[in-house]
Amino acid sequence: MSATSAAAKAPATEPLFEPYQLGPLHLSNRIVMAPMTRSRAIDGNVPNPLAETYYRQRASAGLIITEASQVSPQGQGYIRTPGIHSPEQVAAWRKITAAVAREGGKIFLQLWHVGRISHPDFQGGELPVAPSAIMPDGEVFTAQGPKKMVTPRALDLSELPGIVEQFRKGAENAKAAGFDGVEIHGANGYLLDQFTRDGSNRRADSYGGSLENRVRLPLEVTKAVIGVWGKDRVGYRVSPNGAYNSMSDSNPRETFSYLTRRLSELGIVYLHTFDPPSGANHLAPELRKQFTGTFIVNGGYDEASGNAAIASGDADLVAYGVPFLANPDLPYRFGRKAGLNAPDQATFYAGEDRGYTDYPALAQ
Repeated sequence: MSATSAAAKAPATEPLFEPYQLGPLHLSNRIVMAPMTRSRAIDGNVPNPLAETYYRQRASAGLIITEASQVSPQGQGYIRTPGIHSPEQVAAWRKITAAVAREGGKIFLQLWHVGRISHPDFQGGELPVAPSAIMPDGEVFTAQGPKKMVTPRALDLSELPGIVEQFRKGAENAKAAGFDGVEIHGANGYLLDQFTRDGSNRRADSYGGSLENRVRLPLEVTKAVIGVWGKDRVGYRVSPNGAYNSMSDSNPRETFSYLTRRLSELGIVYLHTFDPPSGANHLAPELRKQFTGTFIVNGGYDEASGNAAIASGDADLVAYGVPFLANPDLPYRFGRKAGLNAPDQATFYAGEDRGYTDYPALAQ
């Protein structure tokens, strides 16, 4: 029995198991597999052949959002992360999307540029780029081991159209690879998030200062990606209260409310928020009111809280990260009120098949 057919037989009385229409796509349930970096790409940042099995095993999700995939070599900041900028990468992703489609699943690619969260080791000796020359705290794990982050180079105004083009080309490649749509990574302290928040954007030109200026690049990227896919196959991810990667903002409520309204005006199919309900200044309910499309929540949800979020109207879909990592048949387990596999954190970013494709399904 495939994971998809197993999930189809799960009880359908709970909100998580209701079908959902996402733009032109019919989702079999409202359980989303969240994007998770796994650091298992092979030479050339080509998706590992094991990724075909990994994603196929999890095709019972209503929607899979892939691990973040850099839109250019400049966008890389972690070892062994897949890209979407070379023919070899596109060919490998095509096998993955075909495997998911054979199981009846739907899959979006997450488009990524890390900005300052990189190191010269990834950039041919050049400095990482950012909106402003502000060094983040922490270390980057390179092929030579962990190294302290560096002060990035502020992007010149003339370079910003090239950043937009990187995302546009990544979206085009994702289409060629057979994806059902794309999610733009505007969260977790990466490049578009760096432009959005005033703690990382100190520019004095038309891409810094005011809210309108700070969201200019994210919106230009979104428009370019819509130009490839159409607005009903494009999502955007935010983390309005996230401090990861040295992020901060003087007024996150104002900043992300404004960004949400602008994204809503563009008509993208969904907004995906990483904003744990247990956190301080939880903004997801407020953003929900300001976004007219599909609203996805993520961050610490279990089956009960996921059902509650949908039932209350706080969300249309609920994304699960680590639970899906360790439980390839997560919808089936939720439907059967079954126990979950314990995740092995030591293999989150290493281990090849171990901790990747060897977690057992309940039927096993």
